[in-house]
Amino acid sequence: MINNHIDYIEFKARDLGIIKDFYSKLFGWKFTDYGPTYCSFSESGINGGFEKTEDPIINGVLIVLYHEDLETIKQEITIKGGEIAKEIFSFPGGRRFHFRDPSGNELAVWSDK
Repeated sequence: MINNHIDYIEFKARDLGIIKDFYSKLFGWKFTDYGPTYCSFSESGINGGFEKTEDPIINGVLIVLYHEDLETIKQEITIKGGEIAKEIFSFPGGRRFHFRDPSGNELAVWSDK
């Protein structure tokens, strides 16, 4: 993995069963479930996932960057004018946080370290 490169994309979905059926039948994507509210996909050109939500889906994609040192890149983001939207949290396989760029776009940074 390379620091600061797009590593993963994450979409919102109302029904994971329907969304998995749609993308697997249409494009041949493969899915791995991580509990009842999340599944990852592969065989798509870039890895990603779907998070179940009941909220209205306005901008349904989250771009996830990789960086091995979350604390350092988080500090750099705030110094350069970004805003932390969600503090560092753990998930199976690593940790991540979300930030908003100066235009309000929300992205995430994750690390397996």
